[in-house]
Amino acid sequence: MHHEILMLALVLAAALLGGRIAARVGYPAILGEIVAGIVLGPPLIGMLSRNEAIDILGEFGILLMMLYIGVHLDLGELRRASVPGLLAATGGFLVPTGLGIVLMLSVGRTFLEALFVGLAMGVTSLATKSRILVDLKILDTRIAHVLVAGALLSDLAVLVVFAAVVSPDVATEGVSLSTAALAGVKALGFGLGAWLIGHWVLPSVKGLIRDRDVDRGAIFLGVVVFGLGFAWAAEMAGIHAILGAFIAGLFIDKRVMDAKVSRDVQRRLETMSIGVLAPFFFVSAGFEVSLGVFRTDLALLTAVIVFATLSKLVGTALFYLPSGNGWREGIVVGAGMNGRGAVEIIVAEIALAMGLIDRDVFSILVFMALFTTATVPVLLTWGVRWLRGRGELVKAGDRNQVLIVGAGVIARRLAGVLNETMPVKLLDTNWANLRAADQEGLSTQSGNGLDESALEDAGIEKTLTLIAATPNAEVNVLAAQLATDFGVPEVSVMLRPSETPTFGKRLSETGASVIASPEDMAAWEHAISTGGAAAETVTVEEGSTIEWTPDVSGVLPLAVISNKERFPYTNDVDLKTGDQLVVLRRKNATLDALRLTEEPVPVDT
Repeated sequence: MHHEILMLALVLAAALLGGRIAARVGYPAILGEIVAGIVLGPPLIGMLSRNEAIDILGEFGILLMMLYIGVHLDLGELRRASVPGLLAATGGFLVPTGLGIVLMLSVGRTFLEALFVGLAMGVTSLATKSRILVDLKILDTRIAHVLVAGALLSDLAVLVVFAAVVSPDVATEGVSLSTAALAGVKALGFGLGAWLIGHWVLPSVKGLIRDRDVDRGAIFLGVVVFGLGFAWAAEMAGIHAILGAFIAGLFIDKRVMDAKVSRDVQRRLETMSIGVLAPFFFVSAGFEVSLGVFRTDLALLTAVIVFATLSKLVGTALFYLPSGNGWREGIVVGAGMNGRGAVEIIVAEIALAMGLIDRDVFSILVFMALFTTATVPVLLTWGVRWLRGRGELVKAGDRNQVLIVGAGVIARRLAGVLNETMPVKLLDTNWANLRAADQEGLSTQSGNGLDESALEDAGIEKTLTLIAATPNAEVNVLAAQLATDFGVPEVSVMLRPSETPTFGKRLSETGASVIASPEDMAAWEHAISTGGAAAETVTVEEGSTIEWTPDVSGVLPLAVISNKERFPYTNDVDLKTGDQLVVLRRKNATLDALRLTEEPVPVDT
């Protein structure tokens, strides 16, 4: 017993270390957890080993993780990219799956082994792309919506096929017309029962929660019980429990609980599953990897990796052509869909445990996931730059406003610049600030930026860019975290240079950018209000750099005008030759600190 407890602690520590290292270099934590299992487990060092407690906690964690994925899934994302997303998912799933089956059969593997390799090649990891989409600032583009929809549809297809294959009848009797038909009938019965419960029973729960003011903890436990109940029902129907938990999560939407409660449940599920329990599963999956495949099956491993990558790129691009969005966009979408992750490892681990594949095939699937996922940041970054350079990076989606939390003088100047290309709304509780903004012709909303109801009234659901620009750094950071929870693609926070070390780590977790504000903001706002500072634009020439301190140089960069787009000047903006930089400049201050070329282009102040 003492040894088991110690092993639990060591496995979690290994997961934490591996996950942190992976996240630091831009990859999903689960890949770091698997590598930690390989390095510290039986394949290499042998310090870690699995036991019954690890297996039980890992299985429980995967059920909760699939429940979380279902709850977190926004079906609106599928409708947003409907036809292109379906085309990308179809090509990105069918071509790699078919090629994987043919490849494995050609080297003498069984049909079930070939099928699992094909399914693993058809999987698309959503977690990998989500991070890189934020880093590349393309969450508001068409390819981002297509990638999200394609990943969800392909993973759903994999889970459905997997559920049929791992049914007890198929596992014991093999694949035949009768076993497939029986599995289909059972799955249909489960699906019908799930739909009746989800469509008729669950909607009544929302009123019960509201009327009785149910505690958030009780709601969370109720969701877990509901998910486990669906998992059990799926097992009884001959479908694997992970699909039951996933479907249970899909039914827990806005009809069941309001947005605030839903986000609280999601945070708890994410912490419990991905943060605590699922790492047991992924670290122990690394235990089962055989490094011998590099010696005995290196040619096959290489072929699987190469074919998985090429078939994902080519298959997605070919099937994407009827969308009318061009073959170049199809290739970029394929590059983004090349990563594999949680779903593939879960499917492979379950197939190994059931004896449907051996350790060599399992090891090939794990290394294929590691290598293909490593290509995503590189290929997708290159592809986005390619499309952007050709002017083919198309904006999409229904988010079409900028929301600025805070309506002070600097915030209003920034709003005036951004308002030229996109509707801007200022949210503040200070009536003087709101009145001044109204007099300047800006759209305003009275409310607290930390109040979710006020954010919803201000249109947070349709906000593309949120800028937290109050004088209070803590408020700005909390507002940024809330905006991230609401799914706002672009978030910026105004911070003084002295505040950045304190809040930088919290901001990095949200992916928010920093807008540097002066240390003495009150003095700057007084200067602007009394005519002691005014806005103007300067043009970026080749070789231009920015080295400035607003309180010393008397110049405060505010926004960038690039290719008819306007966005706030943040710490991660990459200025290009020909861009225009909107700055606030005090009287008698020079632009020497910016090392840019001044152009007399006035900006309305």
